[in-house]
Order: sequence, then structure tokens, then C-alpha cells
Amino acid sequence: MLSYILRRILSTIPVMLLVALFVFSLLYIAPGDPAAIIAGDQATPADVEHIRASLGLDRPFLVRFFDWFWHVLHGDLGTSIFTNLPVSHMIAQRIEPTVSLMILTLILSLALAIPMGVLAAWKHGSWIDRTVMMTAVLGFSTPVFVVGYVLAYVFALRLDWLPVQGFTPIDHGLIPFLRNLILPSIALGLIYMALIARITRATMLDVLSQDYVRTAKAKGVGQRGVLFVHALKNAAVPIVTVIGIGFAALIGGAVVTESVFAIPGLGRLTVDAILRRDYPVIQGVVLMFSFVYVLINLGVDLLYTLFDPRIRY
Repeated sequence: MLSYILRRILSTIPVMLLVALFVFSLLYIAPGDPAAIIAGDQATPADVEHIRASLGLDRPFLVRFFDWFWHVLHGDLGTSIFTNLPVSHMIAQRIEPTVSLMILTLILSLALAIPMGVLAAWKHGSWIDRTVMMTAVLGFSTPVFVVGYVLAYVFALRLDWLPVQGFTPIDHGLIPFLRNLILPSIALGLIYMALIARITRATMLDVLSQDYVRTAKAKGVGQRGVLFVHALKNAAVPIVTVIGIGFAALIGGAVVTESVFAIPGLGRLTVDAILRRDYPVIQGVVLMFSFVYVLINLGVDLLYTLFDPRIRY
């Protein structure tokens, strides 16, 4: 087990290097001259050259990359072109709303999706199964921004039950904190919930047909014990895998959700930076999201040691 953990940790190093190289290349993959785009239409050639020098575009690519990566290793993600603030400082200011939104979305999705998938597998072929699968297909097919606008219109504008936009820090009270995040969390988590519910149902159906499940039933184990102790535990590996892979959907959906509900998080910061061509901010946020995704997948791989006896022993 220890050798497996070490191999998985070491394998993330080249992945993170490639991610860093790709993120740094965003400045050069973008169409047009970055310096001319930042300078604007009214800029003189001297202004463009000045911006090119300030961005280091007059130096060789690899020299710029290793210099940038060295600063990243020391926590320096660069400086915003427009606000002249450190990118790390801007991320720190915006990280609480995004982390709060994603954690609440994850809790709601797992709390609803796994029981729904187990119930659909248990009642396979019934109206309950068809209802769960229809809901999952609908959730998986509907774009996040459509769900967000519908929820905002119904529950915020028409019924006036919840606020339509903004964010309240948790230190201002748990109820205001949850009131601002409940609609964005539902909008963001619907596709994630649908994915987990479908995979849980499919995996549980396969496990429930195994001999050891029939043996447990024959020994008099109750239905709850069969479903949640014997079957769900052995179906956990693919479910955990999908939870980790689906985390990318949360990251991408957070950008859209924060824009719909005007949440001042990292997603909103990314959109603003893209509109202004603020490349250091774009690079810093994308790099952070990418590293978080890599670390989440590493954590999922390490969780296999808890569920798969072939790895544990």
C-alpha cells in the first residue's frame, strides 16, 4: 500500500509541471499580439513595446517560463496588469465565496445523489427507478445557467423566498450565509448530482446481482444492511472515481454560477480578467484550479486503499 501511495504522489509531479507549462502558454496561445491587445487601439508602437518589455515578451520562451515557475514555487503568481495588485492577494480576497459554494454543493449533491441511486437500484424497473433516472437525465442535460436563471426567477423574483444575488460570509451568521448560497448550490450541483446518481444506480445493480449479496439475504441480513453495508461498500470504488472526475464540472460550473448570481468569487474574477485580457490573473486562477483538480484526483486515488483490498494488501 505504501508503494502505491508513493507512486501516485510522484506521478503528480510531471502532471503539475505540464499543467504549469500549459497555463503559462495561455498568454501565447491567445490570438493576436498580447501586448497590442492590452495596450488597446489607441496605443502607439512605443506603448506596445513598453508593455512587451514589462511582460517579458522580449525574452526567450523557456527563460520566461522557468522564471515565472520559480516565482510560482515561492507563492508569487505575478501582478495584475489593471489593478497592479498581486494575483495571490486577489485570489485570497475571492476564495471564500468559491470554496463555500463548492463545499455546500458537494454536501448537497452527495447527500441526495447516493441515496437516490441506491433507491433506484433497489426499486429497479419501478416508477421510483424511472422517476430518479428521468430526473438525472434532465439534470445532466440542462445547462447550469438555465437552471440558475429559472431558480432565481421562481424562488427569488416571484416567491421572494431567497436573495437573487450576492454573498454573505459565514461569520455574519449561518442563516444569511446559507440563504445566499442555497440557490447557486442547487444550480451548480444538479449536473453533479445527476452524474453520481446514475453511476451509483448502475454500480449497485451490478453488485446486487452478486452471489455474496444473495448469501447475505439468505442469512437473514436486513434490507438496509444488504444495501448500505454489503452492496454500497463494494460499489464505492467507481462512485468515488466519478466524484473525483466530476469535480471538474464543479470548477467549470462555478464560473457560470457565480456570474448568474453575482457572487464575488474566483469564477467572477476569472470572467472579469478574461474580458479585460488580464493575463497574469487568468494564469494564476487557472493554475490554482488545475492544481486543485490534480490534488483532488490524487486524493481519490489514495481513497482506493480504503475500498480496494487488492491495493490495501
